[in-house]
Amino acid sequence: MKTTVLTSTALAAGLAVSAGAAAAQEIRFMCYSDGNECAVYDELLTRFEEQNEGVDVVVDEVPYQAIVENLPVQLAAGTGPDMAKITDTGGLNEYYLDLAPHIDTAYWDEAFGETLNWYRVGDRDGYYGMHSQLTITGPFVNATLFEQAGVEMPGEGATWEDWAEATRKVVEATDADFAMAIDRSGHRVAGPAVSYGAKLVQDGTGTFEGFGPFAEAFVGWNEDGTMARDVWASQGGSTYADAAQEFINGEVVFYYSGSWQVGRMDEQVGDFFDWKVVGSPCGPAGPCSGMPGGAGIVGFEQTEHPEIVAKVIDFLAQEEIYAEAAARTRNLPAHLGVAKAGVEFEGATPAAQDALTAFAADLPNVAPEAFAYQGYSGNRAMYGITVERLSQAIVGELSVEDALARMGDDLESAMSEAQ
Repeated sequence: MKTTVLTSTALAAGLAVSAGAAAAQEIRFMCYSDGNECAVYDELLTRFEEQNEGVDVVVDEVPYQAIVENLPVQLAAGTGPDMAKITDTGGLNEYYLDLAPHIDTAYWDEAFGETLNWYRVGDRDGYYGMHSQLTITGPFVNATLFEQAGVEMPGEGATWEDWAEATRKVVEATDADFAMAIDRSGHRVAGPAVSYGAKLVQDGTGTFEGFGPFAEAFVGWNEDGTMARDVWASQGGSTYADAAQEFINGEVVFYYSGSWQVGRMDEQVGDFFDWKVVGSPCGPAGPCSGMPGGAGIVGFEQTEHPEIVAKVIDFLAQEEIYAEAAARTRNLPAHLGVAKAGVEFEGATPAAQDALTAFAADLPNVAPEAFAYQGYSGNRAMYGITVERLSQAIVGELSVEDALARMGDDLESAMSEAQ
């Protein structure tokens, strides 16, 4: 086995080797890493090769942007890899290899449950993806600033308004610049929007029904200085931006991002201040919901070796292998058996272990609407619409009412183009 590291430029130039052009038993696995995932899979799949003589699984490590932009183009052209690690679980469904003929589907049902549906669209309802890392959105809190301010941190069941009020008090009493920040991402605001009553998916169709109450609150917080306004106001279109560095620098009291940031916080905050993860705040609609997500590993129908590809993915899905991967990559497990047994994350400091445990404990609070939205094949278009129109309301180009109307129009256009 060997791991190759490919740039987006190389991919765009067609230098990535497609499935059909490789050796008879060579499998190309396009992989991106949030941390060390590709390296860990490379090592684990060495064992698969030892058990399957003549098979060579080549892990091609690429930037995440290549997964988002280059992979769909390659698949449409019939030049994609045999398998890949992806995040647009429903959006690429038309290209997926159905693993069902080659796996124990009863085991997969028991192990992966609801996440299997994230890879299914319409009558394409096979077994397509192994969710390799489960993520959930949620808040990171600067506990040191709360202590310095002498402000009590809101407890279980606290609302978004409770946290806004408490963090504003912390800013008034300390040198912090901002009470709160949320990543500039349609995915990141989806959980809070659901908590405020947004539906997002009804009868299998995307909708922004009920999005208004959250939009009003969020734009208001950006206008009155509660939110770090530049996170959303300094970018154009649907460009992603996070506020992780501002939190790491001690400028933000409450930062709403997700479990994938734990390693970064652990490494970069160090002894600068004490930080912790708390559950997603509640909204007036009741749910205290974050937004699930993450990444999965899929095979593609265009592979010349469907049985081997299925066998590779099934190998990674086995409880012992999956548990080792979760521990070594410090990712929350989507495998229900591994989650139930618990994971001791390798090399994690007590703060990181506590943070990951807190994120895992918040998973049962995810609203059904949020799970449905994560599996909706049109969610990526809706994420972009959300970001663009909310940003225009924040900078004053549109009123909140007009922004909501434009969101509805944009969604209708996107759905028409997709038909």
